[in-house]
This record gives sequence, structure tokens and C-alpha cells, in this order.
Amino acid sequence: MLASGFTAAPVSKYLLFGIVFSSILVSITDTKYLFHIQLVPHIWHYQQFWRLLLWQSCYNNSTEVLFGVMTMYHLRIIERLWGSRKFASFLLTAIPPCLLIPPIALAILRPLTFSILNILPAGPTPLIFALLAQYQATIPTVYKYRIAVSSTSPDAVTFSDKSLVYLLAAQLALSSSPGSIICAAAGWVIGITWRRGLGPDIWTTWRVPEWLAGGKQARGGDFDDLRRRLEGEGNGTGHATGADGEVRRRALGSGILDHFRGAF
Repeated sequence: MLASGFTAAPVSKYLLFGIVFSSILVSITDTKYLFHIQLVPHIWHYQQFWRLLLWQSCYNNSTEVLFGVMTMYHLRIIERLWGSRKFASFLLTAIPPCLLIPPIALAILRPLTFSILNILPAGPTPLIFALLAQYQATIPTVYKYRIAVSSTSPDAVTFSDKSLVYLLAAQLALSSSPGSIICAAAGWVIGITWRRGLGPDIWTTWRVPEWLAGGKQARGGDFDDLRRRLEGEGNGTGHATGADGEVRRRALGSGILDHFRGAF
């Protein structure tokens, strides 16, 4: 049940390719200057409020594209776990606060920092960090390892299989600091808020139409296979005994573990 690439994750695939395509397009057309936000002069002086709708459409430099796409690729496991319908619903309900909360936070912090904070870089960093909050809360750690300076050194740093994802996300958050840090922090808070159900009920319970998410196929063939295996395990409990029952239990446990390992 090893799942590689974008197996059972069509929404993640379209989102990742959309980030790459839009970033290349604005670079070719030389329109990068239209997508970032400066409170002064874009909002306060020129009233360019349309920027509040477009500023997360693309990234403006290759470094952010690289780390944003790599992080998004690892977060596709969320779609595999939830199914495409719930995943797409989360994205659509998270986009409005991700668009508005960072500029509001910037407007509050700007006078407190004597106008040092004034720019929000372009790119869907808040949305990626809202997904990262779900990754942190949902995906279990498969293994841990320690790195020491020498074999005799008592000091060692402990990492896990999820550390690479956090490292990529940290680089993305620092790529255009301090504005990118505000975007990352706002996205994380939005993700935690959604996860704990602190907003309106419709925010966490609304779902896109099933046909829009690809119907039953959007849930992924791997999950259908797993469901059938679970049903077969329940129906065959009275017939599988001894070695046969032990082999079936091991196969099921290995299949579940391999499914999560395949996403890293």
C-alpha cells in the first residue's frame, strides 16, 4: 500500500501546480509588483483594496516557490487522510481568513514597530501554515533519531520523520521576513482555530458538493481497499483461526503503516 506521488491527492496536485504556474506566469509577464501588499502606500494612500484578494495568488521569487511547493508536497498526506472533499472544504473555508487576518495583523503591528513592519510578501504562506497545523495535530510520528557530534558526546539533538517538513516550513516563514513571519503565524493560528472548532459551526462543518471533489474517487483507491480489507477482517473473524488469523492481522497492520510511510 505504498502511495507515492499524488496518489489519492488530486486537490493537492492542482494546488501545487497552480502555485508553480502562477509564479512563472507573473515572472514572465513582469507583473510581480501587483501582488505584494504595502500598507503605505498601497492601502492607506492609493486604496488598492483589490490587493487583499490577489496577494496570495503566487510567489514572487524562486526561493519561496521552491520551499512552498516542497512543503505543500509533504502536506498532501492530509488529503489522503481526510479525503478530497473534506480537504477541499478546509481550503475554501480557510482562504477568507488567510486573506484578511495577516493584513489586519500588519495594520495593528505597524504603529507599534514605528512603521518597520509595512510589507506582506506575495504567496499562499498563510494557507500552507494552516495546513501545517493540521499536519502537526493529525499525522503521527513514525520514528525518531538522534544526531550527536561524536559517539561519546552526551549531547544530541532528537529529530523525527516529520522534522524535514518543519524545516522546509521554517525556511518558508523566514524567506521574506519579517512579513513572511506574520503570514506564517497568522496561518498557524487560523489552522489551530479551525482544528479546535473555535469559530462558527458552519466554518468546520460545511462541505463542498461531492461531485466537485471528484465523488468517491476523490477518497482514493487505497482507502477503499483498506475499507474492504477491514470489512473482510470483520466478516471472516469466525473462520480465520490460528496461523491464518495471525497472518491477516499482520498484513493489515503493515498495510496501514506502509500507507503513512509512503507519504514521506
